[in-house]
Amino acid sequence: MEYRKLPHGDEQISVIGVGTSSIGMAGEKEIEETMNLALENGVNYFDMASADAAPFPAFGRALAGRRKDVFFQIHFGASYQGGKYGWTTNLDKIKRSVDWQLSALKTDYIDFGFLHCIDEEADLRHVFDRGILDYILELKQQGVVRHVGLSSHTPEIAHMAMDAGILDMLMFSINPAYDYRDESEYAVGSAAERQSLYRRCEAEGVGICVMKAFSGGQLLNAKTSPFGRALTEYQCIQYALDKPGVLTVVPGVRNREDLRRILGFVNAAPEERDYSVLGTFAPQETEGVCVYCNHCQPCPAGLDVGLINKYYDLALAGDALAKSHYANLEKKAGDCIGCGHCDSRCPFHVGQVERMQTIRTYFGE
Repeated sequence: MEYRKLPHGDEQISVIGVGTSSIGMAGEKEIEETMNLALENGVNYFDMASADAAPFPAFGRALAGRRKDVFFQIHFGASYQGGKYGWTTNLDKIKRSVDWQLSALKTDYIDFGFLHCIDEEADLRHVFDRGILDYILELKQQGVVRHVGLSSHTPEIAHMAMDAGILDMLMFSINPAYDYRDESEYAVGSAAERQSLYRRCEAEGVGICVMKAFSGGQLLNAKTSPFGRALTEYQCIQYALDKPGVLTVVPGVRNREDLRRILGFVNAAPEERDYSVLGTFAPQETEGVCVYCNHCQPCPAGLDVGLINKYYDLALAGDALAKSHYANLEKKAGDCIGCGHCDSRCPFHVGQVERMQTIRTYFGE
């Protein structure tokens, strides 16, 4: 296993981490065994933004006597009341959730305390102004939180948090599809904005923990890949690790089988990791396909059309948390007034007015 040093600390972080968003369905024994396998193979970084509560007590049992061997990324805003994931910016709920997570994990400290899934400026202002950030900083002063982080899909929001000088780590989505150029960015923010963010993180010593390395699985299938051809997991991991500021990639695993396959990256030959084939890919036909480029902005009704489409597409691709993230947007597809402004401006001729109705129905508004 390769390790990279956290710039704002002495921690040596494994380049392969573990995401827990989908492991809850595996059952407690399989979850414990998966964590044991990870530790045996040098994995030490675990993101705990799970789709349900199951991984926490299972990890706590597997961790007995080995707490010093792992780094936990705990999200202040992920709530597990009733056993299922929920997103919240209510300070009291956050405190209760964090206390429960610490108890379930059988630990008294948090390696990385994260402001959770902040994609809109209103949410960032909320956590800044209503005590949530202060709570994390208070815990840091007490030694309960070791480092402060942020998870976001939006470069502008990440820059704003970095402007505040609070971040040691940023959780961000990085993959070839999201960074795609020529007005076909498959994520929030242009390719230039995203690359600028990576470079700023490198320059200012803010580590990046990579989520969505496979674009919700889309890049692994030729039918869903924006390039019309599939990439491998190893190519995607190496692509992310080569970006400035990146310390670790945390693919979501469902069980030991998934983890064993991902761990094969460590001993993979250079040609297996080589993603230079990207230079030969022609993009798939994008006519009528939203690529989140936000050329339709500004929306007269205040919708973030690209982000709404992104959460919808991620949900369709099986992202367990996308539906909850969508539910917490300030403006949703149902707020569309049908003015046609977006349709007239879209360079890819997407019928966004009609699509907003489809998305509204899908999410049950």
